Amino acid sequence: MKYDKFLEEEFDLMGDDHFASSPETPIRDDAFEISDEEKISIIEKNVFNILDTLGMDLTDDSLKGTPKRVAKAWVNELFGGLKPEKMPKTSTFDNKYSYTEMLVEKNITVYSTCEHHLLPIIGKAHVAYFSKGTVIGLSKMNRIVDYFAKRPQVQERLTMQVVKALQKALGTDDVACVIDAKHLCVNSRGIRDVDCSTVTAEFGGKFKDKNVKREFLDYIRTES
Repeated sequence: MKYDKFLEEEFDLMGDDHFASSPETPIRDDAFEISDEEKISIIEKNVFNILDTLGMDLTDDSLKGTPKRVAKAWVNELFGGLKPEKMPKTSTFDNKYSYTEMLVEKNITVYSTCEHHLLPIIGKAHVAYFSKGTVIGLSKMNRIVDYFAKRPQVQERLTMQVVKALQKALGTDDVACVIDAKHLCVNSRGIRDVDCSTVTAEFGGKFKDKNVKREFLDYIRTES
């Protein structure tokens, strides 16, 4: 979308309000028609213009490489989760142990980026499921969280996407996720409340039962 068209539709009037549009990340159909190298080149020029507009001296040794560093970090790292080919392979295995209790993977590190101000979201995710005949490698749960975190995000959407991906991989609705994270758009600007965090949860299948939900939350509180 061209910027003039953006202004015509008055999206800028949304201001600082918090909007969550969809459980799916809003990606255009043509998002992958240009290569990563082309994206880096375009973003590098735009970051240069932003810093130049702010009055920064981009001939300074400390700054001259910043536009390219930012562009490479956005495309290859911070927003790498936008690329479908980076979705972790979610191979599952037969539950040969016949383990029927809840399996919890807690304190999974979350590094994401708020899509409203492009500032960091930093926190922990706690994921659990009941096997319906198959299990998934423990590290795959971390990788799924990391994949969906590495994109411009809304925490509610991230929580839902993790659950949906694991439900699909495991063939069961019995999946839950809780995320507790700090948003630097709140902690470092605006109200600048450095102590507050945001908690979101998505409960599927058995986890909607209040006793099962309580058991999961008790596991989270248990010290490792």
